[in-house]
Amino acid sequence: MGNLYDGAFRTILNDCQKLIIPVINEIFGETYTGEEEIRFFPNEHFLNQQDEANKERITDTNFTVFGKIPKKYHVECESSLPDGKIAIRLFEYDAQIALDEGEVTEETLTVTFPNTAVLYLRTYKKTPDKMKYVIVTPGGTVQYDVPVMKVQAYLLDDIFEKRLLMLLPFYIFTHEKNFAEYNRNEHKLMELKAEYQEILDRLDVLEQQGVIGAFDKRTIIDLSGDVIKELAQKYENVQKGVGDLMRGALIETSARTILNQGIRQGISQGISQGIRQGISQNQQKTALRMLKRGKMTVEEIAEDTGLCIAEVEQLAESL
Repeated sequence: MGNLYDGAFRTILNDCQKLIIPVINEIFGETYTGEEEIRFFPNEHFLNQQDEANKERITDTNFTVFGKIPKKYHVECESSLPDGKIAIRLFEYDAQIALDEGEVTEETLTVTFPNTAVLYLRTYKKTPDKMKYVIVTPGGTVQYDVPVMKVQAYLLDDIFEKRLLMLLPFYIFTHEKNFAEYNRNEHKLMELKAEYQEILDRLDVLEQQGVIGAFDKRTIIDLSGDVIKELAQKYENVQKGVGDLMRGALIETSARTILNQGIRQGISQGISQGIRQGISQNQQKTALRMLKRGKMTVEEIAEDTGLCIAEVEQLAESL
């Protein structure tokens, strides 16, 4: 179900925003440090169409990175066979994003198109290395490339060395064609489990080094489990073997560690009242996402986000 993969993609971006920076560097050849401010914008856009009422389009990501020069980005996650329709859909999104933030000065409309890319979870013979827009206007022709990132092109070492941790929930797609063999061959299944144990071990090291936080690690593991469950639903042994490994890792991830880490960071950075308010808003947004996903109790969400139970219950009532 593509919606589950899209949802996992949006979740990791919204809950662990800094993980997008290495991916943007990889796709667009940027040199962001990871300290830049990232500001996300609404994903819902309404397209004005002549023959029907306004049609809603939901983009996977629409955000600006505030480096030396602020740049807007739009990245879509795609798991289906390339059929030409995605290029149309991308352009619809991009045009609406540009129009939503267009400026009119003395009857001159200025629109800025985002830097757009596609993340392909599966790679087929028809999957392109890049896409292209060619826009023919009365004032001349404009054309530019839309980069393509293929998850299956990255080895595990590549992902960790380049810090492309956002790809980890989708790493299982690399093994999809071998599910039938894993399901009937215990030795091969053990090799797959060993690879995922390595992922967990390497995430632990990054957490200890302060490269990622405990919440980031938990989110990666949680979403990895969701994707494995969905993708391998016809292969019970794969689901049970790798899925149980990821669920066990979640249990071992201490929610108290997440809370303590936030407290230590707050003390060391001398957080001002204004930033505290920002953190509270982020905590509430994260809690709302957890509530919508419906996988955790109110008590667990409160502990993971640092909110009190009453605050989480109040948020739940607002849904």
